[in-house]
Amino acid sequence: MISHGKNIKIFTANASSDLAKKIAEHLGVSLGDAQVGKFSDGEIYVNINETVRGSDVFVVQSTCDPVNDNLMELLIMIDAFRRASAGRITAVMPYFGYARQDRKAKARDPISAKLVADLIATAGADRVLTMDLHAPQIQGFFNVPVDHLLGVPVLAKFFREEMKDVLDNIVVVSPDLGSVTRARNFAQRLDAPIAIIDKRRPKANVSEVMNIIGDIKGKTAILVDDMIDTAGTITNGAQALIDRGASKVYACCTHGVLSGPAIERIKNSCIEQLVMLDTITLSDEKKIDKIKTLSVAPIFGQAIDKVYEETSISTLFI
Repeated sequence: MISHGKNIKIFTANASSDLAKKIAEHLGVSLGDAQVGKFSDGEIYVNINETVRGSDVFVVQSTCDPVNDNLMELLIMIDAFRRASAGRITAVMPYFGYARQDRKAKARDPISAKLVADLIATAGADRVLTMDLHAPQIQGFFNVPVDHLLGVPVLAKFFREEMKDVLDNIVVVSPDLGSVTRARNFAQRLDAPIAIIDKRRPKANVSEVMNIIGDIKGKTAILVDDMIDTAGTITNGAQALIDRGASKVYACCTHGVLSGPAIERIKNSCIEQLVMLDTITLSDEKKIDKIKTLSVAPIFGQAIDKVYEETSISTLFI
């Protein structure tokens, strides 16, 4: 697999080791030999145990919880590869942490997503490969090329092929106004209509009033979002759909952050099944019957192969 004189090497730190192994298997290469740990005072150390001189290096690491540790692991690994004369370094970030801090929501707010983008480029990354940034314009925060993969094709394919029994009378639902484009893309792939949950908070400390835009009565609703964090939005939205006449509710997302009360909320919700991708490794205590996880290893493997071969990867964005 040497098309331009450089070896391809896949490395991982601690956040995405399972996914990195699957990606390496998809590409038919061995996972690179590296160790990432901590000194007794908490500082991170990296040992690269094989030569990378002139190699095309791909570092797989989601910056999920613990966000700062995982981010520092990624930065230090990139720096180590740069100082070891790697030919090209690609930061493969299935989940990009700090993506929700993409603008100044109020006076004196930081724009942390831009800061993280600068840190990755400064550490020595030549390009970034990621999936479903919370705000797509974050691509413009980077001074290096960004390849932005989409989770919707993977999710829609699963419903189309594995969940045919629920597709007879469905409606795809956006849980808020910000996810309408994603929901429309998903709905087109299933040839389904869409609906939108419009949330309003009349005044401070008064619970949200939800209006449903679109016809959901008697239909099976599929909620589509980019990420589920504390699961408040998705579970409240699912309940609002049932209260207003939907027969069943399924949900899907790219990034299962699932922090705080998320698992308990999902477990106790009216959601039949939550389908999500493995951009973030699910810990054992978060593995419940209601959650189905699909792997993004094939699509990341294809993207890495195309980056390595220096061919177009635009077909993977469709």
